[in-house]
Amino acid sequence: MSKTYKIADGKIRCTLCPHGCLIGEGASGICRVRKNVNGTLSLPYYGVLSAQAMDPIEKKPLFHFYPGSRIFSVGFYGCNFRCPFCQNYHISQQVVEGAAMTDPARLVEAAACRDSIGIAYTYSEPVVHYEFVLDTAKLARRQGLKNVLVTNGYINPDPAADLLEYMDAANVDLKSFNPDFYRKEIKGSLDPVLAFIEQAAPLVSLEVTTLVIPGKNDSEAEIQAIADFLASLSPDIPYHLSCYYPTYKYAVEATPPDLVLRLAEVAREKLHYVYAGNVGTYETDTLCPECGVVLIKRRGYSIQITGLSEGTCSNCGATVPIVG
Repeated sequence: MSKTYKIADGKIRCTLCPHGCLIGEGASGICRVRKNVNGTLSLPYYGVLSAQAMDPIEKKPLFHFYPGSRIFSVGFYGCNFRCPFCQNYHISQQVVEGAAMTDPARLVEAAACRDSIGIAYTYSEPVVHYEFVLDTAKLARRQGLKNVLVTNGYINPDPAADLLEYMDAANVDLKSFNPDFYRKEIKGSLDPVLAFIEQAAPLVSLEVTTLVIPGKNDSEAEIQAIADFLASLSPDIPYHLSCYYPTYKYAVEATPPDLVLRLAEVAREKLHYVYAGNVGTYETDTLCPECGVVLIKRRGYSIQITGLSEGTCSNCGATVPIVG
């Protein structure tokens, strides 16, 4: 039997994520894409994509993984969270019946035919499509392609271990450091996300993102707590703080860029690499934490590598945690 479900009292208990949905005959779990058909876990959206595009790796965002490269990015439908501020709600909070399907071999071939370093599983939540992502990632690895996971991190440790084995990089969306925010706002819980970040940190090139929402998760104390947590794993983990804008069910006013810039300074007290996103023309350069020289200069998605030499700062020789 698959690791991701077990039979319980005539129903199916999905064990992929911490929700542990008990799914009756013909019904689906909270993610909408994992279904009970005749007492067996069915995956009616296996290989159903919501989007395909070639993206700059910086768009994921990943700033320390093959900077300046492009990656074939694929999205899905469904999600195991219910974020009322979701900026991709049109694909995360619905499924589309009868949509065209693909398979791992065709997806890997599509990536190989492009000038791509690999495949990014992104846009909506990829972990709820665990089986398809894992099958594709295994094949991509055999073809010499990189695998990138952009995720909310809401997955149980056993399937996460299998998935991370084939991932080269990941960006985890840490939405808050407040358990009440996770429970009330997005219908999830914080601790499993923190556990996933801890699990992923030694295995992949990891970066973390927080969407800063005024009045919700924008206190200096909360950002300091996130920075403390990440620094306890490694102060070299890149941390992205991004401006929110009103969408879906949220009418909270957009985040002022000055707020994100100030919170970035708070995070920099503990972390070596902190980046502000959606703040207009503000520079998001990567600096050497030892001597301060510019290592990578960024203007939007255009980059110029100026101070790196074989993984070290060309000015002071410090080792720099940038892959590729």
